[in-house]
Amino acid sequence: MAKALGVNHIALIVSDLEKACEFYEKELGLEPIPAFLFDYPTAFFKFNETQQLHLTEWDDVFSFRGHICIQVDDINAIFFRMKELGVIDTSPWGKVRQLPDGPIQMFVRDPSGNLLELSCAPGSYIDPAIFEDEYFQAGIYVSGRNDFRGYKSKEATLYHN
Repeated sequence: MAKALGVNHIALIVSDLEKACEFYEKELGLEPIPAFLFDYPTAFFKFNETQQLHLTEWDDVFSFRGHICIQVDDINAIFFRMKELGVIDTSPWGKVRQLPDGPIQMFVRDPSGNLLELSCAPGSYIDPAIFEDEYFQAGIYVSGRNDFRGYKSKEATLYHN
């Protein structure tokens, strides 16, 4: 049986390619890389040596809760910058939280409305001011659905070494 090896790229649909490129390059520090010569607006960005983000402009409908999670190197700077930009979105998954294994998770909207989860590695320094901020709430997100199906564990993590 064949096995998936990892994520090569994530493709997000954007409504304004130029605004989206500016956000991902300037606010999240992604490096633009050459894209193929498609006949539609598109831009490729490099996360690391094996993972990319592809942006393409279409008139599609966006998901409310669907998201990608991006690990950042300085969750403190990102938190305060995203708050300043007014792009933190608490409506789909609640407020900014600290996960049981230590990382902060927050959800923001890019200029096209795509939902991004921004997170830091376990053990990262967290500015105590974040825990006092109006956007922070202790504990994991609770939906109130009381449907506990799925693969769950008290030792769960977003980060596997």
